[in-house]
Amino acid sequence: MHLARGVTVVACTAAVLCSAVACKSSDTDGDPGRTTLVSLYGADGNMSNSFGEEFTDKPGILDGMKGTTPLTPLSDDFKRRLHEIDPKLNDYTYAAESYDAVVITALAAQLAGTVAPRTLAKYINGVTTGGEECDTVKQCLALARSGADLAYRGISLRRGGFTDVGEPSTASYATLHFDVNDQLDDGKTEFVGAGDASTTTKAPAPPPKSTEGRRRSETGAPLKLGGLLPKTGDLALMYPPLIAGVRLALAEVNAAGGVLGEPVEWLDGDDGTDPAVAEKTVQQHIADGVQVIIGAAASGISRAVLPDVVKAGRILFSPSNTAADLTEADDKGLYFRTAPSDLLQGKALADVMMRDSVQRVAIVARADAYGEGLQHNVADSLQRAGLPADQIKLLTYEPAEGDARPDVSEAVRQVKDFNPDAVLIIGYGESAEVIKGLVAAGVQIRH
Repeated sequence: MHLARGVTVVACTAAVLCSAVACKSSDTDGDPGRTTLVSLYGADGNMSNSFGEEFTDKPGILDGMKGTTPLTPLSDDFKRRLHEIDPKLNDYTYAAESYDAVVITALAAQLAGTVAPRTLAKYINGVTTGGEECDTVKQCLALARSGADLAYRGISLRRGGFTDVGEPSTASYATLHFDVNDQLDDGKTEFVGAGDASTTTKAPAPPPKSTEGRRRSETGAPLKLGGLLPKTGDLALMYPPLIAGVRLALAEVNAAGGVLGEPVEWLDGDDGTDPAVAEKTVQQHIADGVQVIIGAAASGISRAVLPDVVKAGRILFSPSNTAADLTEADDKGLYFRTAPSDLLQGKALADVMMRDSVQRVAIVARADAYGEGLQHNVADSLQRAGLPADQIKLLTYEPAEGDARPDVSEAVRQVKDFNPDAVLIIGYGESAEVIKGLVAAGVQIRH
């Protein structure tokens, strides 16, 4: 796909990078008694232009911060189509993944010849592998209607397909950089590949079911999708690209004739980045006859609502869940995600940090499945790359309820005492408080 000017594509693994002891020393040579310039790093939950809006009172504070997010090099055409949906869109985080979640669901329903969730679910993995490759909604739907075996290659799913448990076998991560305006500098974006295409499912896809002559009462059409995305809460900064991807996919599927002869319907819904809000939305979707719920955005929210979704015999399909332990979720084959596991992001993020020759790292994470899971994956990858365990400090903070800001004072104090040369912050919009706290405590940020 076309890359924007200035974008670099790289492929690397921790095994081929220099170890911490072999690379250049930090400002303190690891001595915690001396003042250190600290490099800031982030992950997908805070590596977005919207995160920069948290610092209007401290402009330029993010200058030089870098991190990773699951992101495929996006074509100018895809960005243009997104902007037709939302002209104000300034961030593409998980837009491709939400687009693909909707398209894969539509193709699976067409191939299954029904919108019955348990049957539809059996076709989802097969949509991504094993057949004739197609990369547009119109082309893929035409193949599905003809009964052809197909392998969808859309926006985020370019290499490999889904594994047996319904998640990507490979992924592309963007290394993103904030500039002096606290916005991402597209000219510095690099792409790092991760994962193994050989882990793509080998299970044969079920045979397509012809819908010729079948009545609406037999197929169950229309396909109803319900939103479980963060219109409010700590992840609200990610809502615009997520919903833009969904709306674009819906528009293109319906323009291509819909699914099973009917337009796909969308029932909006908020996950609130809050289990209680998400649970109410899920129950409303179930009552409204939704077959597939697109979301939740946060891994912890999906984990909280998944038992009820499974009990109701519905599908939960997230475009942005990355917690590694969701791979083992007891989902009865009804949970899928287009976002890759943090086992892959942990390696990619560690690669980025080791390329900078970090020697003493504090990792401050939101205390939930996403934050602590990615924290441990990064720490493990850093150690495998040669950084000693005693040079890595793991800290967490409790997310606050509602619009309250979390108390990060203890984590900030421990970071300052540890005197690292790098701080990785894993969280959502609320993680801005960690950076503000470090600055207030006198920690000197490298820009």
